[in-house]
Amino acid sequence: MADDDLSPPGRIAVEHDARAPGLMLGQDVRVGEDVRFGAHVVVHAGTIIGAGCVIEDHAVLGKRPRLARGSAARGGVGRLELLERASVGAGAVVLAGARIGEDVIIGDQSFVRERSSIGAGSLIGRGSVVDNDVSLGARVRVQTSVYLTAFAVVEDDVFIGPGAITTNDDTMARHGPEMALRGPILRRACRIGGGALVRPGIEVGEEAVVAAGAVVTRDVPARTVVMGTPARVVREERAEEELQHRR
Repeated sequence: MADDDLSPPGRIAVEHDARAPGLMLGQDVRVGEDVRFGAHVVVHAGTIIGAGCVIEDHAVLGKRPRLARGSAARGGVGRLELLERASVGAGAVVLAGARIGEDVIIGDQSFVRERSSIGAGSLIGRGSVVDNDVSLGARVRVQTSVYLTAFAVVEDDVFIGPGAITTNDDTMARHGPEMALRGPILRRACRIGGGALVRPGIEVGEEAVVAAGAVVTRDVPARTVVMGTPARVVREERAEEELQHRR
């Protein structure tokens, strides 16, 4: 973005929060009612911020991605859209082309990439990364320092513990352009323990549990509990452990 694409807040920004020193707004930024900005926030061109959003100190919104030569993350990048009452923490970066649902919380120093979507009421913990082309459902709980790899699919009500890692490339970049990267699929209400690792293309079934520190190398059946390296089924989930009994 060129320097002249950013300007100090005009009348529209001052009307929403007159206590936002250093606020920089790009061209064609749309700001809803009752938006609150912290200090030194940067909002790049074309970003849409819905009513009631909270943008904390030093957050960066709508930045265009900078890709390495040969990156698999090619594709169109549209506007960043934050829906009503979304919150972006201090120092977080949310790229252009992402879509952040109602009442989502993006934790401090988190990073959300282009073409990713985060469903209503979800939480992204401090310092976590949502890579490009990730789909998160509603009410997902992503804890601190989680890495959600590109092309991962996370359905509604999933819990992902701190430090969990997902991957999408068994070759570690030693492949041709014809190979499609495969993120894991985390089905509805499954739970991934802290420090677990889930390999490319793995499906973790509905209501399944992956224990802390497990290395998941094969699909996990629905409503089972797996643990170990490599992860193995140790029991079935008890009926009273299902989400419907814990709301």
